[in-house]
Amino acid sequence: MRNPSDDTAPVRTRSAPSEADFLLKPYSGARPAAPDWFRRALAAPVRTGETTVDGAVIRWRQWGDPSKPGLLLAHGNGAHAHWWDFIAPFLAEDWNVVAPDFSGMGDSDWRESYTFSTFANEQVAVSEAAGLFDHARKPIIVAHSFGGFVAMTAAIRHGDRFAGAVVVDTHIEPPGSDRPRPPQRRNPNPVYPDVTAALARFRLAPPQPCANHFVVDYIARHSLREATADDGTNGVTWKFDPFIFSKLIAEWDKMDLTRLDTKCPIAFMRGELSELVPPAAAASMQAIQDPPIPMITIPDAYHHVMLDQPLAFISAVRGLLAGWPHD
Repeated sequence: MRNPSDDTAPVRTRSAPSEADFLLKPYSGARPAAPDWFRRALAAPVRTGETTVDGAVIRWRQWGDPSKPGLLLAHGNGAHAHWWDFIAPFLAEDWNVVAPDFSGMGDSDWRESYTFSTFANEQVAVSEAAGLFDHARKPIIVAHSFGGFVAMTAAIRHGDRFAGAVVVDTHIEPPGSDRPRPPQRRNPNPVYPDVTAALARFRLAPPQPCANHFVVDYIARHSLREATADDGTNGVTWKFDPFIFSKLIAEWDKMDLTRLDTKCPIAFMRGELSELVPPAAAASMQAIQDPPIPMITIPDAYHHVMLDQPLAFISAVRGLLAGWPHD
């Protein structure tokens, strides 16, 4: 889950962000050095597409051979499809990989209101338009953080159309625990004078260390769009709708995650050091279904698993999908 704006309320009660949270500020707009595997991934061929869902244009990115089984990648809150640009090419060796932008995020349209049902409908519509349902094998969803709630909604409402869903570091509180309130905003996204100024204010939420600054820099640059400030000057701002959770909060409070009657199997994945899915929460989440839901832990990773340990994450997903779900 990510929200880089300066006045975002945290998911849980935390102190104000420290200078250490702004990982890109020391670079003053320069790009951090990146390894060869990352540059090769970004050079992989990618296609783009779009479809309209309930009046909003939903855009996606696509890698791999369309004749292969489908794999749908869902990003977190305030994020976008480019979070998968350095992950998808490795998965595309075996899958027809599609990564959409949720409405209100990335390059997709904003809405007057949002619901998890609508987000789930977007996943189905993108899968249809991108050809993921054309294969004899049903597609699988891999979803991070907020996207995990959407994937679980899709598995409940549309699970007969999917083979399974892998939910990555999505927090489901143990029974009796208070549900953490999602971030709600009072002000629009700030407009920065230039990209360098914006990058200096980019941060991950929840705050965490991340040694791979080249990844953070890449997703931060793709999180920006041109904008005009109130004084008429041109600049850049974040792409996501800052009021998504203000519009979504009523449905959030009604969500019952104590039981998941999914129509397709699900698996969980978490970062070993994740603040959102600590061991106690992980154990509770596994027990939501009987038999217990599989839980894979990525060592030395925080909440943003694919940023912290991208190669280990790729290997874990490929290994899981090689034998799961079972026919």
